[in-house]
Amino acid sequence: MIIMKTHFIPKRTVDLVIISDVHLGAFGCHARELLKYLRSIKPKTLILNGDVIDIWQFRKRYFPKSHLMVIRHLTGLIAKNTKVVYITGNHDELMRKFAKFSMGSFKLVNKLLLDLDGKKTWIFHGDVFDITMQYSKWLAKLGSFGYDLLILLNSIFNFFLTMLGREKISFSQKIKHRVKRAVSYINKFEETAAGIAISKGYSYVICGHIHQPEIRTISNTHGSVTYLNSGDWVENLSALEYNEGEWKIYNYREDLYAQAYDLSSKQADSPSHKETFNELLKEFNLK
Repeated sequence: MIIMKTHFIPKRTVDLVIISDVHLGAFGCHARELLKYLRSIKPKTLILNGDVIDIWQFRKRYFPKSHLMVIRHLTGLIAKNTKVVYITGNHDELMRKFAKFSMGSFKLVNKLLLDLDGKKTWIFHGDVFDITMQYSKWLAKLGSFGYDLLILLNSIFNFFLTMLGREKISFSQKIKHRVKRAVSYINKFEETAAGIAISKGYSYVICGHIHQPEIRTISNTHGSVTYLNSGDWVENLSALEYNEGEWKIYNYREDLYAQAYDLSSKQADSPSHKETFNELLKEFNLK
């Protein structure tokens, strides 16, 4: 079988792409996979719905080149006049003081209202519904550290499973599905977001934050709304795509087209690690 070289494969055009919870700067981030996905598509509008840069876990000693290449790709899209909207989340809340900043085709906001084919669409990260964020931020940060540690241990465990020819497993997914409190939290989060959206007459409400990709209709006594969640790029490697009036959940693990992309072919035009890292620190006043 003859396989075409990846730089000759045409990009897939998508009207709107929403990604969230990438967590650049954290160990669990699948930056290489995200970069392959982004290089395989040509979005008319790209919405980054919070926690793209994990400032909570931000450390000078850990920010791999693949993470920087994602940032470079995003800035490249802006330079080519692709509409890019960055909605702030809790892990990148430092940027909330710059909300309403815009430059060229780039916009930084805390929430976004869109009209998609005549349907009102409310997009925000979703941490506003997280009680630990409102009253116990230290507990939320501790939980974030524990989650990152869980992902590290999970990676080590899966490494040995792969060597033994066994199927990989996800610790956090098993916890979410087996612990009633976790399931209850997710359901309450979705119903709260949907309830507010229904009261405002929105057709779609789109969140991130809980790392649970979803598209479903939620109804109450006042009406119904389509609730959507873009998932994450730590475990699910998922996004939301809106094309020709229809939504779908994108799953990288099912996309052999994106997986075929060779990142090495474009690494030569990347700036040095030190140069880009210093620019990143200055940009967000972290240096």
